[in-house]
Amino acid sequence: MGKVILTGDRPTGRLHVGHYVGSLRRRVELQNSGNYSDIYIMIADAQALTDNAEHPEKVRQNIVEVALDYLSAGMDPEISTIFIQSMVPELFEMTAYYMNLVTVSRLQRNPTVKSEIHMRNFEASIPVGFFTYPISQAADITAFQANVVPAGEDQMPMVEQTREIVHKFNTVYGEDVLTMPEILLPDNDVCRRLPGIDGKAKMSKSLNNCIYLADSKEDVKKKVMSMFTDPNHLKITDPGQVEGNTVFTYLDAFCKDEYFAQFLPDYKNLDELKEHYQRGGLGDVKIKKFLNKVLEAELEPIRERRKYWEQNIPKVYEILKAGSEKAESVAAATLAKMKEAMKINYFEDSALIAEQIEKYQGK
Repeated sequence: MGKVILTGDRPTGRLHVGHYVGSLRRRVELQNSGNYSDIYIMIADAQALTDNAEHPEKVRQNIVEVALDYLSAGMDPEISTIFIQSMVPELFEMTAYYMNLVTVSRLQRNPTVKSEIHMRNFEASIPVGFFTYPISQAADITAFQANVVPAGEDQMPMVEQTREIVHKFNTVYGEDVLTMPEILLPDNDVCRRLPGIDGKAKMSKSLNNCIYLADSKEDVKKKVMSMFTDPNHLKITDPGQVEGNTVFTYLDAFCKDEYFAQFLPDYKNLDELKEHYQRGGLGDVKIKKFLNKVLEAELEPIRERRKYWEQNIPKVYEILKAGSEKAESVAAATLAKMKEAMKINYFEDSALIAEQIEKYQGK
C-alpha cells in the first residue's frame, strides 16, 4: 500500500491565512510531490453541525466557500479527491462501531476537546455529537486507510486518539484491518499556530482576527496596518521586541529571502531586519508595509485562481459530487473489511450460512 493522505476543514466560514500556512500550503506541496498514491481532502460538514445544528444554512453556504478556497490555493481535483463528509454514510456507521472502543473518561481527557468545549461555553450542556467528534474524526481517517494526516499542532491529540482506536480495533478484531496514521506537522514551527492580527494566541473566525484567503487587496492592507506589534516600541529610535510581535511572526511564516530583493533591498534577509528592529531605528509602519507586500505576493495568485472558479460554480459542484462518489466507494471497501473482521457480515459469510444449514438440517 502506498502513502495515503486524509485531511480537511469544517465549513463554518472562509479559510484564512492560518489555515493556509498551517495546512493548505503543505497540502499543495504534498499533492505536487508525486509521493502519495491517494490524497483525500474532506469538507467536514457533519462535524461542523455538531455545534451548528440549529444553523444548517451557515454550513450549507460555506461548503462552496471552502471548496473555492481549496481550488484557489492550488488543490488539483485531478490528483486530490475533494469530497463532502455527509455524502459518505459509511463514516457514520464506522463511528458507531468505534464508540464501543472508547470510554467517556478518555474523551474527557482529550485536550483539544476540552479547549473547544471551553471556547464554546459548552461546559454546562455539551452536545453529544460535539463531545464524540474525535471518534468521528477517527472514522474519517481510517475509512481511507490514511497513514499521513497533515494538520496543525492543535490536532495532535485527535490523531493520537485515532491511533488508540486503530490499535484497539486491530487488537480485538485482527491485525492490519486498519492502518495506523501519523500526523505530519508544518515544517516551520511558526506555522503550527499562527496568531490573530490582534496578537491573540489563535487566529479564529469567531474572534474576528483573521486575514482570509478571499480578502481583497485593500482589506489585507487595512488588517496588516492594524496589526499588534511591540507596545513598548513607541518611537522609531526605541529598541523593539521581536518575540511576540505579530508582524514578525507573520514574516517568519511567509517571508522568503527573494522578497527582500523585490520589496526591501536595504536588507538581505529577515535576520538582518530583526536585528535592526531590536537595536532601534526601525519603525513599525515600515515593517508592516513590507509584510503587506509579502502577503500580496503570496495571496495574489490565490485570488486570481478564485476568480476563475467563481465563474465556474457548476464545475465546482461536479468536482465535489465526483469526489464524494469516489470517497464513498473507498470507504465502503474499508467498512466491508471491518465488518468481516467483526463477524457481522452475515449475508456475505457463506461459511456461516453453511454452518447454520448443517446445524439445523444435518440433525
